[in-house]
Amino acid sequence: MARKSYTDEFRRRAVDLYESTPGATVKGIAADLGISRGALKEWVGRLGSEVTVPGTAFLGSARRSESHAGRVVRLEAELAASRAEARKLETERDILRQAAKYFGRGDELVTRFQFVEDHKGAYGVKRLCEGVEVSRSSFYAWLVAAPARAGRAAADAALAAKIRQVQDPVQGGDRAYGVPRVTADLNENAAGGQRVNHKRVARVMRQEGLAGIRLRRRVKTTIPDQSGRKFPDLVGRDFTAESPNLRYVGDITYLPIADGTNLYLATVIDLCSRKLPGWAMADHMRTELVEDALRAAWHQRGSLRGAVFHSDHGSVYTSKDYARLCTGMGVTQSMGAVGSSADNALAESFNASLKRELLDGVPTFPDQATAYRAVFRWATRYNTRRRHSAIGNISPDAYETIVSATLTKAA
Repeated sequence: MARKSYTDEFRRRAVDLYESTPGATVKGIAADLGISRGALKEWVGRLGSEVTVPGTAFLGSARRSESHAGRVVRLEAELAASRAEARKLETERDILRQAAKYFGRGDELVTRFQFVEDHKGAYGVKRLCEGVEVSRSSFYAWLVAAPARAGRAAADAALAAKIRQVQDPVQGGDRAYGVPRVTADLNENAAGGQRVNHKRVARVMRQEGLAGIRLRRRVKTTIPDQSGRKFPDLVGRDFTAESPNLRYVGDITYLPIADGTNLYLATVIDLCSRKLPGWAMADHMRTELVEDALRAAWHQRGSLRGAVFHSDHGSVYTSKDYARLCTGMGVTQSMGAVGSSADNALAESFNASLKRELLDGVPTFPDQATAYRAVFRWATRYNTRRRHSAIGNISPDAYETIVSATLTKAA
């Protein structure tokens, strides 16, 4: 179910994300955040250039000193430079591919046929076939099949262009999408019902080097407290729920910054829809961090009474303050075994996906402001647009809408 109301913090973060993203459009940012274009435009008009969000206060003086017109000119110049650089890189890539035209391919027989075709005017077919050790009859049969090969190659090129669009964040895509999600996206938007097979998508992605982002390293963030309270495991590695707002899991992960510091992210994830209704970020791992994440989920859901929240045995989750907050909200705590990451595997997997997709192979975020904005955009898009394999390759919001309609009809 889509968000119906927005906090002042959400509005400020949305405006900050739009103003700080080079080349961004109101339509694109609004689509990523799951809000209407008119709402974001109204927020920008009312709050633009006056926004201060956690981690971005140092940008305030720079923004106030730059006029709106000046900012537009600067962003247009940066966009033009980025496009020029992209064209340059594409040209360099094409040159390198042409250099390896004959002897960098996997199919040596096809390479030899192509060599004969390209040089037959200078040396003659007979001499070339003898030189590369292929029969002339096979070469001529290869020539006859050329139109069919060209047609398949053109179709593959068109498919590769569509895949790049699905993975391009500038066009509303997701760089992390692999074969299953790319296939689902292509088939959902297929013109005339012309579906594509996942094996063909895998082949084209492999040929074009279009694999999704992969994870690098991880760092331990769970600090067990042997003196803290213990709670029974009410999940038992069954990371499912019959309907939203019944069972949640959560964890803390670190976000490395270039200056050597870390930010920490606490999450609250719904086991039915995989929705992220609550999260919080800070430069510490004190109890307030996980409390803020749970309060955010309570605010988004309206109530958490009767829900189960499952976590590891980190000291913040076993603290008296956190237990008191859960009791006050009517939330029942659940914990896996000490030292067993598998007992909270879904939250661990979520953290891995977030860092893999946001860092995209680089070791750190350049600064805290960039990290805040990246997580805000990713977390919101995760709920509104990102496809999840566990719920049929649709977004958590779309899945909750379907579940809600099904439960209403059943009632």
